[in-house]
Amino acid sequence: MIRAKFPHLHIAALSDAGMSGKNNEDRFEVSSFQMAEDDPRSVVFAVVADGIGGHQAGEVAAELAVSYITKGVAESSGRKPERILEQAIHDASAAIVQRAAEDEKQRGMGATCACAWVIDRSLYTAYVGDSRLYLLRGRNIQRLTVDHTWVQEAYEKGVITKEQMRDHPNQHVIRRHLGGAKLPEVDFRLRVDDSESREEAEKNQGFLLAPGDVVLLCSDGLTDLVWDDEIGNMIYARPDLNEAAHALVNLANERGGHDNITVVLLRVPQDEKPKKSRGLIDWILGND
Repeated sequence: MIRAKFPHLHIAALSDAGMSGKNNEDRFEVSSFQMAEDDPRSVVFAVVADGIGGHQAGEVAAELAVSYITKGVAESSGRKPERILEQAIHDASAAIVQRAAEDEKQRGMGATCACAWVIDRSLYTAYVGDSRLYLLRGRNIQRLTVDHTWVQEAYEKGVITKEQMRDHPNQHVIRRHLGGAKLPEVDFRLRVDDSESREEAEKNQGFLLAPGDVVLLCSDGLTDLVWDDEIGNMIYARPDLNEAAHALVNLANERGGHDNITVVLLRVPQDEKPKKSRGLIDWILGND
């Protein structure tokens, strides 16, 4: 793909350390491209990574994740997004493992990741861990991802209720991440309906976005403290994406801000000149 100066989507992004006093171990990057010299389709790629591991190792892992994943996408043809994303995430995971082996202080570090790849208006996603992706269409918000956490697995097995998930002591036990001994299984479920099966959700890759749709990528520092419906209402009430990003981060901080908070918003522009309906005279004269 070819780097482009200007993205075809409206973009806002903000990362904040939160109120706990710890380093910001979140990282993100948003890049814009043209598919190829002979393919003028516009592309935006965004990734959010949340580092895990002490002694500043988490931020190193998150930086490696964002760098390697973005590099893998940027240097690709863009023709097979899912295969490209899987390879890029695996390369990032291997790079984290290698760096940790070289520095004892960084042993055990890892990262989550959430990726959104928009080719023209087609959305492709990939994720590992508990960083999330959402789709906002009108007043509705849909969580596109499924957390790879102990509480999510326990809920799916009927061990705990949805209400118990929020304050459960194992809430932050991640079951899948970059930087482990084995390459992580990359999740390609893109849930546009909560009732969809795994196979149905995976078939949604390439989901067609509509004018005005907003895609949100975020770390769990936001979603631990701000509920999905609140996120949707705050973004809907603020047409300016930068204002929306700041409002979300501020609310998480007002509620304790116990973790780093990262928000990336991508909005499909409204059609600038919607076609007027053709009247009878236009139809007879053949006017467009």
